[in-house]
Amino acid sequence: MVRAAEPHDVPAICAFGAAHVGRHYEPLIGARAAEEQVRRWWNETEIAAAVARGVVVVAETGGRIVGVGQRGRNGPDHVVYKLYVHPEQRGRGLGPRLLAALIGQLPADAVRLYIEHFAANERAGAFYEREGFVVERIEPGSTEALGVVWRVRGLVRHG
Repeated sequence: MVRAAEPHDVPAICAFGAAHVGRHYEPLIGARAAEEQVRRWWNETEIAAAVARGVVVVAETGGRIVGVGQRGRNGPDHVVYKLYVHPEQRGRGLGPRLLAALIGQLPADAVRLYIEHFAANERAGAFYEREGFVVERIEPGSTEALGVVWRVRGLVRHG
């Protein structure tokens, strides 16, 4: 089931990030940078604030969180900043469902959605390409792996 995150989910979302995000990023961007991602973006203060703003969705199975998505703003643009699926749950359609849930939360006048990911995260890049996102720009990072790839996709609204 994919649903909007609720305040009681915050500890489980933080635990999900601590268990999976660093491990995912370590071989891509190095241990120090991976630990920084978890420390900076998966802590209770950050997650609770995002949940309170209504910009986080979760996938759960058997009462356990197995995926997390979070959107936000970069100036006027809507951006997906987090989209993670438990390694054992990949390939089961949760990524597209989390993305659809985030898109469903956007205001009716939103015409495009951005997504950003580290250049080293080629798996994410391939997923976003399959989902219709095209590279708009790449911002250099302190290393090539830490460059940030910005992708965009137009939104088709029905109704």
